[in-house]
Amino acid sequence: MKASALVRIATQSILRNKMRTLLTMLGIVIGVAAVIVMVAVGQGAQANIEAQIRGLGTNMLMVMAGSSSQGGVSQGAATFNRLTIEDAEKLEREATLLAAVSPVVFSRGQIIGGAGNWRTAIIGAAPNYQTIRDWPVDSGSFFSAADLRSVRRVTVLGRTVANALFPDADPVGQQIRVRNVPFTVIGVLTAKGQTAGGNDQDDTILIPYTTARAYLSGHFRIGQIIASTFSPGDIPAAQQEIRAIMRESHRIPDGDDDDFTIRNQDDIAAAAQGTTRVMSLLLAAIASISLLVGGIGIMNIMLVSVTERTREIGIRMAIGARGSDVMAQFLVESIVISLVGGLIGLALGFASGVLLAHLTGWAVAMSPQAALIAIAFSAAVGVFFGFYPARKAAALDPIQALRYE
Repeated sequence: MKASALVRIATQSILRNKMRTLLTMLGIVIGVAAVIVMVAVGQGAQANIEAQIRGLGTNMLMVMAGSSSQGGVSQGAATFNRLTIEDAEKLEREATLLAAVSPVVFSRGQIIGGAGNWRTAIIGAAPNYQTIRDWPVDSGSFFSAADLRSVRRVTVLGRTVANALFPDADPVGQQIRVRNVPFTVIGVLTAKGQTAGGNDQDDTILIPYTTARAYLSGHFRIGQIIASTFSPGDIPAAQQEIRAIMRESHRIPDGDDDDFTIRNQDDIAAAAQGTTRVMSLLLAAIASISLLVGGIGIMNIMLVSVTERTREIGIRMAIGARGSDVMAQFLVESIVISLVGGLIGLALGFASGVLLAHLTGWAVAMSPQAALIAIAFSAAVGVFFGFYPARKAAALDPIQALRYE
């Protein structure tokens, strides 16, 4: 029998019991919609994390303090800090694959000025910090190499701090006090938003690291050295180059462990995306259970249909239909129910994803691949769960079927 005829007959049989067909489709509709929404939420979260990682800077590498050990037990990262300004200067001078280098001095303190006071992160850095982090100013300017050499008390505010201290005025040119030390605001950074860990990147102020060491920190160790490469492809080789220069700077003998750690954005992204990917798979797996439940519903209804149409099957076989024709007819009915339910579920899933994004503000990424997989899976469910009823119908004895009341 031709495929077109099979589809026509299957459609006619389905339309004879509209309400029962709709209820049968319901499991597939809910299953496909749930898969689409769950995958969209998972991929949206992953895309959001990728954007936040990219927001950290361009091709960024971080050199951090190493770990110490007591009694053979490691005390963890950043417990043994031998990083110095000289290390950063040596990297900037000798590295051939680094486009920019900046030492970073971390601190926290109370900022007073404008509308009141605000406790925030204080970062001492070089002018290259702006290039490495890809962080332009929204107004004013960033501090310069001349400011660095002159140990000037100038600062650039993050957007959160600027809004807190100067909600109704332009901060540029205003005076603030950082730990009772007067500073002049020369710029305001553009908003970067939160990190993947939920920290507000804009809740900070930047000052020259020479000024931080002279007026705030009082020590010669630095918390971190950041650098950027000319291109993403240079990152692996640049890491090896940094390691060689740092080992030479710290006079580490061959065979001894590094007293520093080098990380790049790929490491951070891989860790964050790995967690998100697992959660997305779990959500999709949970949603897929609805498809299996819908498939069981299709099998039950098709078994009922075989019983109801036993006499019809007997008549068809008596006038020349083969068992394979009967089997194909019932299998096509099952597939049509699954596909139509899948298409309805697809539309419902996309609409639900858009509504969810609008109501919650979550990042939702609609995936054409997920839609195709969901539809293909719904058709596979129709084949799998429709095979047994179709095979049972094909195996009926024509004489016994004709006698069936």
